Amino acid sequence: MVALLGICGSMRKASHNRVLLEAIGESLPAGASLAMWDSLDLPIFNSDLAEPPGAARLKQAIADADGLVIAVPEYNYSIPGGLKNALDWVSRPQPGPLRGKPVGIVGAASGMSGTIRAQAHLRQILQYSDCAVLAQPEVLIARAHERFAGGKLTDEPSRAQVTLFATTLVKFVAHHRAR
Repeated sequence: MVALLGICGSMRKASHNRVLLEAIGESLPAGASLAMWDSLDLPIFNSDLAEPPGAARLKQAIADADGLVIAVPEYNYSIPGGLKNALDWVSRPQPGPLRGKPVGIVGAASGMSGTIRAQAHLRQILQYSDCAVLAQPEVLIARAHERFAGGKLTDEPSRAQVTLFATTLVKFVAHHRAR
């Protein structure tokens, strides 16, 4: 059994990235599951503060998961501030639960380049925690407003890409667990 934790970088309940995570969960092969993390609502990281309960719960959820899937929208050519803040909380003190954790990154955005810049920044951020980040296949859904409808990913080529990603990620996580 491979247990994945899905983290959505968008705070919006009806975001395309949340729906993208749900599509990945539906596309997982037998023996794999995806639990969704519901909130990145944390105070701004400050090492002078005591760790908030929400950060401790997120750390524990990451530690308990075999791997992560992070769905990241692109805001101003980068990742949303709430996601960066959550990663700051869970990465300290080192080593944190991200150390060596297998991670898959996906994203959907309304622009023509999808989430290519945000994913590049997220990979750079995860490098600090020594995460094992899946390189291929990339899921960079552009023009998301054309590919989602009624709270579902409806574009068939995108669904095929998500299925390939889900299958590959489960193999990637299993490989890293066996080490």
